[in-house]
Amino acid sequence: MKAGTLRFGIAGVLMLATALLLQAHSNNEFFPPRASLSSLPSQIDEWTGTDDPLDQQTLDILGPGEFLVRDYENASQPQPWINLYIAYFPTQKAGDTIHSPNHCLPGSGWVPISRELVQITRPDGSSFPANRYVGSKSGERQLAIYWFQAHGRVVANEYWAKYYLISDSVRLNRSDGALVRLMTPMLNGESPDAAEARMMKLGSQLLPRLDNYIPR
Repeated sequence: MKAGTLRFGIAGVLMLATALLLQAHSNNEFFPPRASLSSLPSQIDEWTGTDDPLDQQTLDILGPGEFLVRDYENASQPQPWINLYIAYFPTQKAGDTIHSPNHCLPGSGWVPISRELVQITRPDGSSFPANRYVGSKSGERQLAIYWFQAHGRVVANEYWAKYYLISDSVRLNRSDGALVRLMTPMLNGESPDAAEARMMKLGSQLLPRLDNYIPR
């Protein structure tokens, strides 16, 4: 109980500090050039993507950002779809910050099975941390991998993301940032490692493209 109260207190202080500092620096904020998320290719090798627009109620909850929700399928390999979700905020102020899937997934009906930190390898051999979340929804297991990305930096922890948001707002006069999430249903008997490897066949091709839409 005490540990939970302490975590709640720390989160509250961090959110308040974030709101105050972002508001203080909002007048001189820098908005770097970037491509619209809608221009991200829907055809990547043999994967074809179909957009799934968000309804107005969801957009009102998320706040003033740009969002892409797209299901990719590979006709030559009949496997479950791979969903790409990107939420980009040109500016983040009080109440208009990235919503963490750690809270949103359970709220949308996911029953958590496991959560862990994994390392995602880029095509150039470098890697970054991401969250791997296995949940059950509508009677089937699904795998989600997500991370927070801004200014050339990728972090898995939402509190570190808020820390860097404050730091970069002071140093760079920038508060833009994004959440990137990949998700797929898991096959019967498929392990999280196998589902991740299957999903990252597409994900690894998306990674080098993200800098065009989430400016460094």
